Amino acid sequence: MSGILDLLNSDLGKTIINGVAGQTNQPQNKTQDVLTMALPVLMQAMKRNASTPKGAEGLLGAINNKHDGSILDNLGGLFSGGVDNNVLNDGDKILGHVLGNKQQNVTNILGAKSGMDASSVAQILKIAAPILMGLLGKQTRQQKVTNQGGIESLLGSLISGNSPQQEQSFLESILDADGDGSVVDDVASMVLGGNKKKGSLGGLLGGLFGK
Repeated sequence: MSGILDLLNSDLGKTIINGVAGQTNQPQNKTQDVLTMALPVLMQAMKRNASTPKGAEGLLGAINNKHDGSILDNLGGLFSGGVDNNVLNDGDKILGHVLGNKQQNVTNILGAKSGMDASSVAQILKIAAPILMGLLGKQTRQQKVTNQGGIESLLGSLISGNSPQQEQSFLESILDADGDGSVVDDVASMVLGGNKKKGSLGGLLGGLFGK
């Protein structure tokens, strides 16, 4: 299966990047940088949550009840005239559930690495979260995922479609960082010293970090 970052290189991904950039008044290249880092981190956090029966049940419940993928069918409508407050509020709830008390740390780290202020990063994440859930919902239906093992496997394949194992360690380090960035810097160096082939998460992060 293709990885989540392949989405950003598709026509759908360009629509998302352009729409989010317009909504947040940020340059497209910086918006793409934030999304390139943020989407795998959010997926890794969802996978971590889905590793418990309760977490998996909650994620599947959200997908079945609300996030069925229909948001992807009308992105033009989503972004025209500004993203609806209901979508932003939904995104905020998703982030709170997925990232918990790590939300501010993740936002700060992504801001520091992308050269964007944390409040703009937070706004980008609020818009990206419901879209990501919609993508997950669509994939869940297509693959007939109905249980914990299935959702864990789906999330793993969406991450590992781009990422060798050491890059998943990088994602974990962002989620575990205490906010000072030092752990992330250490692990980033490890990741970027490894596989940099085009299209891999390491290669993309290498470009973002200027290494």
